[in-house]
Amino acid sequence: MSTLVFVDGQEGTTGLRIHEMLARRPDVEVLRIDADRRKDEKERARLLNAADVAFLCLPDQAAREAASLVNNPRTCLIDASTAHRTAPSWTFGLPELATGQRALLRSAKRIANPGCHASAFILLLRPLVDAGLVAADLALGATSITGYSGGGKKMIEQYEAGADAKLQSPRPYALNLTHKHLPEMVAHTGLTQTPVFMPVVASYYKGLAVTVPLHLNQLKPGADGARLHAALEARYRGERFVKVMPLSDPATLAEGFFDVQACNDSNRCELFVFANDRQVLLMSRLDNLGKGASGAAVQSMNVHLGLDEGLGL
Repeated sequence: MSTLVFVDGQEGTTGLRIHEMLARRPDVEVLRIDADRRKDEKERARLLNAADVAFLCLPDQAAREAASLVNNPRTCLIDASTAHRTAPSWTFGLPELATGQRALLRSAKRIANPGCHASAFILLLRPLVDAGLVAADLALGATSITGYSGGGKKMIEQYEAGADAKLQSPRPYALNLTHKHLPEMVAHTGLTQTPVFMPVVASYYKGLAVTVPLHLNQLKPGADGARLHAALEARYRGERFVKVMPLSDPATLAEGFFDVQACNDSNRCELFVFANDRQVLLMSRLDNLGKGASGAAVQSMNVHLGLDEGLGL
C-alpha cells in the first residue's frame, strides 16, 4: 500500500525538490492540489488530513496556520520552515543528532526540519560539546558560505537575471547579528551562548560550508586536533550520510582550496578538522538543498515510516 504524501507549498524551491525525490518512488502516492486552489483553506485542510506524511514548505506563519488545520492523528507533519525548530512538542529532524533521535522520529507526528546552516553547525559542534572538549559556555564564532538557491525563488531570479554587478561578489549578511537559524544552533548543540555568526551568499547555485575557528587554549586541557577529530569519528561511525574526513585532509591541502560544492546533488555532510599545535578550523559542507533542506526532510520521512533511510536519496 502506497504512503500518501502531500507537499503544502509545492511551488517553492524545497517543495519542488521534494517532489523530484518522491517522483522516483513507487511506494509513494503524491497528493496534488490544483493550482487555482492553492490558497483554498478547506482544500488544503482536506489534503493535509488525507496524507500519511505532509511536508510544510511555507513561510513561518503560514506553516503554523497549516499545522493548526491538521486534526488527523495519523498525519505526520514535517515542517521545513523555522517555525517549530525549538518547540518542545516537535522533534528535531536530524537523525544523526544523538543516540535515540531515530526512535523519537519514528514515534513523532510533528517533525521540524533543520535549517541548512544549522545542520552543518550542529553536526560539527554537538559531539564536541557532548564529549566535554568544547565547553557549553564557550564564546564561538562561525562563518557560512552558501549558494544563492538558499534565498529562495526571488533571490534565484535576481542572480540568474545577471543584471546587477554587485551580485558577482560574495555578500555577507545578517550583519545585525541575528539570523533565523541561531536559536536551533544553540538549542541542539547544548551551547549556552549564542555564537557570533556571519553567513555569506555567493554567486553560485548551491553548496554550503560552515567554518568554526578555535584556539586550543580555549578548549579542555589536553584537547587538540586529533582528539576533536576522534570525537567526531566516534559519534558518526557507521552513519550513512555523515562522513568524517581525514585529519587535516591531505587531498584538500594538496589542492590548496576548500571545495564548497563537493557534496552537491547528495544527502551527504562531510566534516573536517584542520589543525596545528595552536589552532583548529572545524569545517562542515553539504548541499543546502539536499542534507540542508529537501534531502533531510525525505530522510526524516523514511526514518519515521521505518523504511530504508536512503530511499529516494
